[in-house]
Amino acid sequence: MNIKQNIKTLIVEKPLKLDCGQTINNFPLAYETYGSLNNEKDNAILVFHALTGDQFVTGINPVTKKDGWWSYAVGSGKSIDTDKYFVICANVIGGCMGSFGPSHENPKTKKIYGTDFPVITINDMVNAQINLLEFFGIKKLFSVVGGSMGGMQVLQFISNYPDKAKTAIPIACTSSHSAQNIAFNELGRQAIAADYNWSGGDYNSKNIVPDKGLAVARMAAHITYLSKKGLQEKFGRKLQERDDLKFGFDADFQIESYLRYQGSVFVDRFDANSYLYITRAMDYFDLVKQFNGNLSDAFKNTKAKFFIISFTSDWLYPTQENKDIVIALNAVGANVGFVEIESDKGHDSFLLNVPDFLKALKNFLDKSYAEKNS
Repeated sequence: MNIKQNIKTLIVEKPLKLDCGQTINNFPLAYETYGSLNNEKDNAILVFHALTGDQFVTGINPVTKKDGWWSYAVGSGKSIDTDKYFVICANVIGGCMGSFGPSHENPKTKKIYGTDFPVITINDMVNAQINLLEFFGIKKLFSVVGGSMGGMQVLQFISNYPDKAKTAIPIACTSSHSAQNIAFNELGRQAIAADYNWSGGDYNSKNIVPDKGLAVARMAAHITYLSKKGLQEKFGRKLQERDDLKFGFDADFQIESYLRYQGSVFVDRFDANSYLYITRAMDYFDLVKQFNGNLSDAFKNTKAKFFIISFTSDWLYPTQENKDIVIALNAVGANVGFVEIESDKGHDSFLLNVPDFLKALKNFLDKSYAEKNS
């Protein structure tokens, strides 16, 4: 995947010991910033992206030429107001938008890593990104925010660095991946591995792309991001620009055409091996197990103010899994707020124009910021 040279990159010289036992150093961490860091350096928000996101949160993504993945929420006057806050977002390690990942060259072998890249975890992703705080001279973030896998990173960040953020907003996430979620991720990985072009992960050196497998992986995952009601209302059983069935295997139904489109455009912007590595990191995420079965212990050392957000139609990370985090926080007397937003847009609600969600996010941040400055 060709990455444009204008991507901001921090070379992390400090060694980072990964959970798999390997140590990496002098590795690139690609990031983007929005807004300005104030003189006190206390208005910074670290945004963590989800599985297929990147550092280009808002504005036009210079690589895809499309709107940033959180353009509804981040920008001038928006929920995360770039006139007020300094927003930082990094591409996770294992990713494919400039940060150290499987499409990078192994300096020892002079070959693309492919599946020789070390297996990474959510913990590794967070520990890599802490270097950005040192780079900008930020002692304490105003907030850490993220949805889905981004929410997992929020939880891990607070657990690892309890005094490094004033507020924390995990959105539509979980403290450990369920069997159902692992199953869907495995379906995607197997679709990629079954593509002849995957070539055991060595497709980059052969200048080929496992596009069919990656497209199917994206199609399967995309279904989980939506809701049954939302799909029914948007597509139902409507046919694709025709009045009758074709009695074949072309896309008869609009939903089929929609999924095929989602798969095809995804292939243009994402690396198949990165998809394997990042889904694996999500599956390995288990904050409960990290703390010997007691999730509360993950948060016992923090004074951060939490705001947990879930959505009624999210069946990938249902409200109960978000409430379990609230319960764990309450058990250690943490300052925690919770809201379940009514939405029929499924898990993807946090990425879409859901006014109640955007308003709740803005209110919490602005109120917390006012309290900080009062």
